[in-house]
Amino acid sequence: MITKFLTEVSTVFNPFSPKAKPARLFLSFLPPNARQTMKVTTILLPRASKDPSLLELKFKDGKEMKLDPELLGIKGVTEEVNRHSRMLGRQEALQ
Repeated sequence: MITKFLTEVSTVFNPFSPKAKPARLFLSFLPPNARQTMKVTTILLPRASKDPSLLELKFKDGKEMKLDPELLGIKGVTEEVNRHSRMLGRQEALQ
């Protein structure tokens, strides 16, 4: 996953819910120095919470994405992030 162009990552999930697996996996895919290069915010919901998981991303170009990891799954989330990151990479290469 291309994380070079991410500036902020916010997640909200219930760590005990099986539906939160894509959000947890996304956080595990971030590089070890992610907190130094971007703002990472994680809100853990209580065990009894039925609120859905949420993943909000901000890129260097100002684009904001609000993704539902429960619907997309980890593969869909990484595809969305990589799609926009590749576009930013092409723009950077042309300049």
